[in-house]
Amino acid sequence: MVSVYQLKSSFQNLLRPLVVRLHSRGATANQVTLAACALSMLVASLVAGLAAHPWVFALIPLWMFLRMALNAMDGMLAREFGQQSPLGAYLNELTDVVADAALYLPFALLPGVTPAWVVLVVLLALLAEYAGVLGHMVGASRRYDGPMGKSDRALCFGVLGAGIASGLLPTAWIDPAMWLLAALLALTVVNRVSQGLAALRQD
Repeated sequence: MVSVYQLKSSFQNLLRPLVVRLHSRGATANQVTLAACALSMLVASLVAGLAAHPWVFALIPLWMFLRMALNAMDGMLAREFGQQSPLGAYLNELTDVVADAALYLPFALLPGVTPAWVVLVVLLALLAEYAGVLGHMVGASRRYDGPMGKSDRALCFGVLGAGIASGLLPTAWIDPAMWLLAALLALTVVNRVSQGLAALRQD
């Protein structure tokens, strides 16, 4: 299935000049990873604190785009400038799920939204990333199969945030959107497990 993740290489090519500049100034991959997580928590806290004002949800799509750029840049710094490390691998995975949860949860504060559905999406997103990481444990590669990987979720929540902020998306539509996201995340878990097992059979 098609995933936004498949566009990552083109996105990285656009960012490469900035990555080279960051490296020349002494920035490290782990610093970028931690900064992205800290800023995600800050944005999430601001949105949650002002959730009664729909306009604040405009921060979600703006930050999701910037965060995707930072996530791509930390990986490029690690791979292309010899900064890969076990600590970096841990930070990359852990900060991603923490930041995702923080940025999704403010949607549970919207009037008319059932918080349990948002929490379910957060838990399934965590499970999907865990299923992806488990590929390494069984001897396969880290799985990024869709249809609802990290980049896809960023796009979906960015669209939801823009819809709420602009008033074009009634909050009554958030629950059905969460149902759809939950179903796609469950399918993602199945795909990552099945594709990981398939990769093992091919070796």
